[in-house]
Parts: sequence; C-alpha cells; structure tokens
Amino acid sequence: MVEDVPVNALLAILSGIFIGSVLGFVGAGGALTSVPILLYVFHFTPTQATTAALAIVFLAAFSGALPKMRTHEVLYREAFSIWGIGLVTNIGGAILSKHLPNSVITSGFALILIVAGVATLRRPVKADVEKRMSLGVLILISLIIGSLTGVFGIGGGFLAIPVLVLFYNTPQNKAAGTSLLIISINSLTSFVGHHAIWHQVKWGAPVGIGAVAIVVSLIASHNTKRVPVPLLRRLFVYLLFSLALFTIAKTWIFHS
Repeated sequence: MVEDVPVNALLAILSGIFIGSVLGFVGAGGALTSVPILLYVFHFTPTQATTAALAIVFLAAFSGALPKMRTHEVLYREAFSIWGIGLVTNIGGAILSKHLPNSVITSGFALILIVAGVATLRRPVKADVEKRMSLGVLILISLIIGSLTGVFGIGGGFLAIPVLVLFYNTPQNKAAGTSLLIISINSLTSFVGHHAIWHQVKWGAPVGIGAVAIVVSLIASHNTKRVPVPLLRRLFVYLLFSLALFTIAKTWIFHS
C-alpha cells in the first residue's frame, strides 16, 4: 500500500471523486471502478479490495439514491425484491470468496467488466409503456446479482440498468435510481458477510475514498439530467474495457 501519507490522502480524494462521479451520473459502476483502484493504486489483495469496495460503494450509492428517492425515481418493489431473493447467493458468495485464489477473483472480475461494457452498449428497446419485471426474470436477475456482489464486491447495477431500460422500458433516470438502491442494500449485506476479512483491511484509504465519494455522488446524482446520456454511456464503456485489459495483463502477464 502507498506509504507516503500526503500522497495517499491525495490519491484517496481523487479516487473518491472518480468513483462518486461514476455512481452519481451512471447509476452503476462504483465497484467496477473502486476494486481496480484498491488493487493497483493502493495495492490491496483481491479479497481485501472487494471487501473495502463494498463499504465504499454502499456509502456512495446510498447517498446517490437519496435524491432519486425524493424525486420518486426509484422502483422500490423491484429493488427490495432483487435484494431479498438474492440474499442466498449474496451471502454464499461472500463465504466462497474467502477460499478462491486471487487469480480466479481478478480474472472473473475482468470478465465481468467486459460483460458490463457490452451490456451498456445495448440500445434501449423502443416502446411507450413502462412494464413490471416478470417473476422469472426477477428471480434469475436477483440470484445473479447476489452472487456477483458476494464474490466480487459488485453491487450489480450494470446488470439491473440494462434489464430495466432495454426490456421493461424504464426511463433511464428511474432505472439509475433503482440501481443505486439495489447496489447500496446489496453491498451492505455482502459487507456484513465479509466480516471475517475486516481486520485484514487498512481502512484509512477506503474511509477517505468513501467520504469523498458520498459528496460527489450526491452532487452528480442531482445533475444527471444536465449531462448527455449517450456520451456517458460511451465513456463508461471505454473505461470498463480498458480496466478489463489492464486487469488481465496484471493477472497473467505482468504478475510477480
């Protein structure tokens, strides 16, 4: 981990700004960006990084969800149903992650980054009527999101948003608000499931990152309508693909 305290503090502030901006504007991607930062900037192990990321993302996502709640841009039924159904795979994944090799965690994470990028590239289905999610899809999505959160410290917003927007014609802002609530409660649940790892994490940097991310996510979430969605989508996809390539290279080519 970075030892120079001023440099460490500056990196934590910049990381918090970046993660909070991604969560606030996009409504997803907090863990997808925070895990690589903790791995390669602060030199956490994969297990430590996923555990710390859960705390950071919970704080930032919940602060970003608050303005969406006030403007009625959150689907509470879908959010709490996805959380509740996914509890089994969420907690089970958290237990399983402690026994997985680092290379498996980082390789799986890189694959998820690619899948998230592809999902983000998809265009919304043209339709006028917003629909409710069917029971079968709700169960399947819940179990997948729960497992991703438990094993990889990912809130699952990158999966929830495309499903809501593409197939259920949910407005982008409402999908982002629902995603933020799903991310926050899923991350909190999985963070508790990682309790055995808490003592291994040096919490200075994650706490600093989380504090900054809270403020930035709140500001960004208030201003999502002022930023072009297609531009955000493209930039986010480029970021995810770049992080995936870097993670693969660090795991299999430049690993020590």
